Amino acid sequence: MTPVVVLVGAPGAGKTTVAHRLADRLGTSVRDTDVDVERSTGSSVQDLFVEHGEAHFRDLEAAAVATALREHDGVLALGGGAVLHPGTQRLLREQQVVFLDVSLSAAAQRVGLGTNRPLLLGNVRATMKALLDARRPVYEDLATHTVVTDDLTADDVAARIHQLIQENATP
Repeated sequence: MTPVVVLVGAPGAGKTTVAHRLADRLGTSVRDTDVDVERSTGSSVQDLFVEHGEAHFRDLEAAAVATALREHDGVLALGGGAVLHPGTQRLLREQQVVFLDVSLSAAAQRVGLGTNRPLLLGNVRATMKALLDARRPVYEDLATHTVVTDDLTADDVAARIHQLIQENATP
C-alpha cells in the first residue's frame, strides 16, 4: 500500500486544506501526520515541543510518517519539518511527492502570529524566512511536482495536483 500522493511544504502552504480538497476530488481519504502524532501521544504538537523539545517531536514525527507511508493509500499531508529527517527523505524518494511552494509573504500572512505553530513563535516573518531558506532545497529535491500556491485557492491547487496525478498515471 502506498499513498496516492504526499504533500509537503512550509507552514502556510496549505497542505492540510489542499489534502482534504484533493481527497474529495479523488474519492479517497486524507491522513495528516501531525494529527497522527497528536492522537498517539494525547498532546498537541505545540505541547510536545514545549514539554519535550523539538528533537523528541521529530522522532515521533518520523515514526508517524513511516507508519502512514506503509498503511495509507489516500492523500498524505506531512508536517512542514518532516522532510528534514534522513529516514523520511529515503522513504519519500519512493513516493509521488508534491511540494506546495509558498512565498515568504504569503506564508507569513496565512500563519498569522503562529500561536499554534511552535517554531513560529516570536518574529514570524524572520523565522519563516529561515525555515523556507533551510527547507526549500529539501522540498525541491524530494518533489515529483511543485505547485506554487501563493495566488491560488485550495480548490485551484487541488485541481492542479489532480491534473498532475492523472498525467503521471497516463502511460
